[in-house]
Parts: sequence; structure tokens; C-alpha cells
Amino acid sequence: MRKRGFLVIGWMVWSAFNAIGENALELRDVQFTAAVDETTQAYVLGLPQDFDPAQEHDTLIALHGHGSDRWQFAKDPRDECRATRDFAIQHGMLFVSPDYRAKTSWMGPKAEADLVQIIGDLKKQYRIRHVFLCGGSMGGSSALTFTALHPDLIHGVAAMNGTANHLEYDQFQDAIRESFGKTKQEAPLEYKNRSAEYWPERFTMPVAFTAGGKDTLVPPHSVLRLAAILTKLGRPPLMLYRAEGGHSTTYEDAKAALEFILTPSPATPPSTTAP
Repeated sequence: MRKRGFLVIGWMVWSAFNAIGENALELRDVQFTAAVDETTQAYVLGLPQDFDPAQEHDTLIALHGHGSDRWQFAKDPRDECRATRDFAIQHGMLFVSPDYRAKTSWMGPKAEADLVQIIGDLKKQYRIRHVFLCGGSMGGSSALTFTALHPDLIHGVAAMNGTANHLEYDQFQDAIRESFGKTKQEAPLEYKNRSAEYWPERFTMPVAFTAGGKDTLVPPHSVLRLAAILTKLGRPPLMLYRAEGGHSTTYEDAKAALEFILTPSPATPPSTTAP
């Protein structure tokens, strides 16, 4: 059996064009042996400038969308990815972008196990204070799924253009079946367990959503319902719903969502609805 743990196979310094001036993240490509099946998996680790391992740091984990991989949030210039990097830099966070079983993950059991392992390994190697989770599209859906399954590991979650209901969602079903192991008709409980909408009581941490009214790829209905339930439970999330928006999140909305999850939710719903 191969020895499990960290294997840093390469590193690079990449200066992103961002709103934080000359600051950048030192990006390292990390491979590890997955405990669940002994395969080699990978994630990008970004360390802030002047990183001091003796000090406590928060960690931001960013989950990529369908068809992409760990480098999307690490390099892509699109608004939500750039905003996420800038946010991590601004707050001196460790930045982590895992493959989580790469291009068609949807946070199935193996992807879930990988992320649990990554968080555990990071806590062994660094002084981690809080772990925050975010993602876009498939990554937003997966961030909600993972938080519903492991609320004890996540201190705040931001889901951008994701779904909270896999029993309802009807896109990318071949990939989701591959990830979850069976169809929703064959294993409805598996799909329910990975649907955040059915587990609102587990979302006790700050939660933020972005959604577009004209998003046909991942329609907003399930996250709107989940946001309403959390509000009724006295834990109002930040809901940035753009009635004329599609399947994307602006830089400003992504930053606002991420800033929100750093602090406890206020007593009144901070909902924002705009065309």
C-alpha cells in the first residue's frame, strides 16, 4: 500500500491581475493518495505572501464547475474566480482548489471523501482556524452538498449559481449518475442526502447564494426556497438574486457573498433582488 499524505510535485508563483495591487498567491500543485480508493488525486494550494506557518490562518476552498478542474478558480479570469482569489489574498487565507474527482464531480461519495481528507491533512500541516467553502455552478451545488453532509467542518458557505435539490435537477444526469453511482430513480435517498434543501437544520453557519432568474442551466428555484427556509428558521442567508441574470455571477456579487460568510448572519434577511 502506498504511503498516504502530501506530495508536492510542483510549485509556481502566479501574479494575477486583481484588485489587491501587487499581492498574489503562491500556487502549488499538490498530489495525494486518496484514502477511499488509493488513487492519485490533486488540488491547488495557494499561500498568501509572507506566509507564516506559525500563525493561524483561515482557509477558503473553491470548487470548480462542470467540465473544468482544479485550475479554474486558481487561474480563470472570469469574475467569480477572480473575486475568490482576491478575497483570499485580502484576508490572508490559504486558498485551496481541489479537483474533487475533476470535470464531472457533482460531489459524489469519492469526491466527498477526498475533500474530507484534504481538510484533515491541511489541519495536520498548518494551523487552520476556520474553513470556508465556495463554488460556482457544479461547484456551488457541491459546496451546498458537502456542507449539508459535513456541517461540522465548514464555518461558512457561498454557493454561486448552484442547485440545492438533486431530486428536482434534470441537467447533466449522465455525469451525476456516474458520480452518485445510480440514477435518482434507482437511489432516491442518495440524491436526497446530497440535496441541501432537505437539510436546512444543518446550515447553522453563515450562508450566501447568488442566482439568476434567467439561468436555465442551473435554475434558481431550489436555492431561493432554501434561503426562505433558513430565514424562517432565524438564520437568514445573503441571497443575491438577479431577476435578469443568467448562469454567472458578477465580481461584485461574488465578493459580497464571500464577505458575508466571514461574519455571523444578521437578525434580518439581507436579501438583494435586482434586475
